[in-house]
Amino acid sequence: MEEYMAYVWIGVAVFMAVIEMATTQLVSVWFVIGALCAAFTSLFTDSIVNQLVVFVGVSGIALIVTRPLVKRFKKTTEKVNTNADRLIGEIGVMRSDITDPEEVGQARVLGSVWSVRTGSPPLKKGDKVRVLSIEGVKLIVEKVQ
Repeated sequence: MEEYMAYVWIGVAVFMAVIEMATTQLVSVWFVIGALCAAFTSLFTDSIVNQLVVFVGVSGIALIVTRPLVKRFKKTTEKVNTNADRLIGEIGVMRSDITDPEEVGQARVLGSVWSVRTGSPPLKKGDKVRVLSIEGVKLIVEKVQ
């Protein structure tokens, strides 16, 4: 079996490379490098334990060394603003009453009717409110003095 270990490690490297190509994240490129180094090691030693140590060691070192570089150059996911964000800070008019903090009412903001909640009831129909934030599809509002 020892004479075939170079082929086994190359097979592992190819398998890991296929997994890497099938994903959008870097998940197995370090194992490809480790498997290739283990295949090279198998040419000099028949000890599978030594080959495994090389595989794990090289894969770990490659991960530790390259991961910070990859994170630096990888495009980070940032908060994507939507058109609804323009509502924050805007003034609206209540279209229904809210008497309880858990109650949902309606208000017209920038010409559209929205479901609204408030942390400081009561709000009466016709009260002017300011949009503080957005939670899901509801605006969080406060009464304008």
